[in-house]
Amino acid sequence: MHRAIIILLIFISLASCKSSKRTKSKKQAPTTVISRKKTDTHKTKTTATPKKTSKADNIVNYAKQFKGVRYKWGGTTKSGMDCSGLVFESFRAHDIFLPRISRDIAKKGHEISLKKAQEGDLLFFKTGKSRRNNINHVGLVIKSKSGDIAFIHATSSRGVIVSKLSEKYWKSAFIQARRIL
Repeated sequence: MHRAIIILLIFISLASCKSSKRTKSKKQAPTTVISRKKTDTHKTKTTATPKKTSKADNIVNYAKQFKGVRYKWGGTTKSGMDCSGLVFESFRAHDIFLPRISRDIAKKGHEISLKKAQEGDLLFFKTGKSRRNNINHVGLVIKSKSGDIAFIHATSSRGVIVSKLSEKYWKSAFIQARRIL
């Protein structure tokens, strides 16, 4: 009896693995795509070539996505950001690795005059909150036209914002501009 049960189980297991003859593969008709060529004999259409974006443009656009993010000391994410974190992350996202602290970033690249400042350059400041006589704030230039310089940065009171260098506070705290790219 035991032997008959084993044989029956083997027979059932083999029968269930058998492929069905009913599922013969059907020949599929070849797929063809028919397209009609549109021709416009009356108008000539010209397309503008898209403007190539520079690395500086990409870095600036990346930084702008953090506008409105709250301030967080040591922060580097959308949940909180500080000034050097904003610069650090914006450059890092484009494979440029800078130090994490403003005064150390200020040692990279080369110093430039404000007249030569352009998008992607960095502005360094010594604010009244500085315990030492060191640079303690950094901003990224997002616009520079005819001496009117706008920069994005993170402030402890308002988070990530855009300011102008012509504002009295930032003008008096300004130390230097540097070009990394």
